[in-house]
Amino acid sequence: MSLPLVRTTDAPASVYGVHGAAGLTHWTCLASRQHLASPTEAVEWASIPPGGLSGEHLHSRTEEIYLILNGEGEFILDGEKIPARPGTLALTPVGHTHGLLNTGATDLDWWVIETLAAVTQKAIATTEPMEERPVAAAQIFDLTTTPVVDTTGTFTGPLRRVERISLEPGESRSLGRASAEVAVFVQQGEASLTGLKSLSANTCVTLPAGSSVVLTASSPVVAYAVDLAVPGGDA
Repeated sequence: MSLPLVRTTDAPASVYGVHGAAGLTHWTCLASRQHLASPTEAVEWASIPPGGLSGEHLHSRTEEIYLILNGEGEFILDGEKIPARPGTLALTPVGHTHGLLNTGATDLDWWVIETLAAVTQKAIATTEPMEERPVAAAQIFDLTTTPVVDTTGTFTGPLRRVERISLEPGESRSLGRASAEVAVFVQQGEASLTGLKSLSANTCVTLPAGSSVVLTASSPVVAYAVDLAVPGGDA
């Protein structure tokens, strides 16, 4: 299946014991490596009920973002608990542990994008010895106050940029990159996208590199966009 790919979270799978934690997680794969030209493992949505936990685990080969969409909770980064709410973004590079706890009274939903670190890509492509690299720090951002985050100082793989997009009815925003796939998640509101059906909340669109489309709000919209650089490109 090729891009663009439009998927919703309307019919998630029920998964128990995610990352060794007891309890239920709802999960949907929105795009996977079979769809993508960038070295991206998966674009996913996940949700845990009040008191639920996505267990702490070590990232040894991939880099990952967790972006809170709904609810309240705590990120657990290298054992430290950090408050999380809609718009809170966690960047977890190789060499760090992370998890997520729902501390609120409603479901905690988040967007997940996991990509191959540069060292992992090299290990797959060559038999040359891997050089030692310094481990970048895990980071937390609030996209409601810092709507654009450049990840190149933290990540080494294809995930280069995360942005929060806020539109009033009738406002538009151009989307697409010449050298990067773009994943867009509509958190709230209704919108139309050039050449595609209307989009409602909890819809994800993954666009191929070279796309040029326009997102137009028909009601107040909050969406998130992530750039995933394709091989040979510079996003």
